Amino acid sequence: MSEEDLALIHALQLRPRASWTELGGVLGVDPVTVARRWQRLGERGEAWVCMSPGPALYDHVCAAYVDIDCAAGETATVVAALARHPHMLTLERAGGSNRIFATVATRDFDQMARYTLDLLPAVPHIAAIRTQIVTHWFAEGGSWRIDALAPDQRQRLRTPAIAATRAHDRRITEVDRAMMGQLSLDGRASHRAVAAALGTSGATVKRRIDELTRLGMLKFRCDFARPLGGWPVAVTYRATAPTAALPEIGYALIRLPQTRNCAAVSGTHNLILQAGLHSVAEVTRFENQLTTAHPGLLVAERTVTLRHEKLLGRILDSHGRSRDIVPPDIWADTTR
Repeated sequence: MSEEDLALIHALQLRPRASWTELGGVLGVDPVTVARRWQRLGERGEAWVCMSPGPALYDHVCAAYVDIDCAAGETATVVAALARHPHMLTLERAGGSNRIFATVATRDFDQMARYTLDLLPAVPHIAAIRTQIVTHWFAEGGSWRIDALAPDQRQRLRTPAIAATRAHDRRITEVDRAMMGQLSLDGRASHRAVAAALGTSGATVKRRIDELTRLGMLKFRCDFARPLGGWPVAVTYRATAPTAALPEIGYALIRLPQTRNCAAVSGTHNLILQAGLHSVAEVTRFENQLTTAHPGLLVAERTVTLRHEKLLGRILDSHGRSRDIVPPDIWADTTR
């Protein structure tokens, strides 16, 4: 990708639904050029905008990291099957040719139990499953930013913080689910286009998007083919932090520019951190940075992702380009 492409991607990470006029003004090019550049990236599957769970949504659903062992020679078959599951948000090949590392989300704990204890073991060629329930998200992948814009450009694109709203208002309706499905296909779709697909009005769609965003239940993210953009290495660190210091350490870790995901989890190790790096040589250097800054943090395992197969509903090719979409639907019944 060119520097201009990366600058546009960074701008859309900060303001995923900004107008071409706004983006062009920050990037110093005319709106038509910006729109054409984005269209080219989209047609090649190299970058896309989609809906993403808002920070408040994680308090209303159940999420987990799941290690899946496959029968020898059958991992690709299992990946193809699991990629069609709407609860499978991400799928990574790591830790050996027969292992899958997945991020799963369901509407509640009972549905997670059914999915991991009943549905997944019934998938052909799955040999073993280990589930770590996320007890708290410090940051998820939609918060990760690249560094392609100047500080003044970033400042012009920052969105003011939105005041919190009463928790009892935070519910997802069937119409919301359908709307999120459309926004998973294209997070920059116009209100009118989404409304046409749902059989409602553009004003209704805009009002609900604004409301869910204000509630912290919905946000948007810009993703891209990371190997083509200069971030070919993704690494997962499993660590143990002193329980009393876990919140402090977790929130400190998400301020690091390499951090993509960071969560407190159940199991032997109470913290999982995923980082995006420029090279394999950075894996050890970054780990040293973590443990030097936080002497109480014990990194027990570090696993480099060999290939991202699925990323928040996008099925990827070996270069990280989007090749198909399975809209996430974490409210779907896992028994069907």
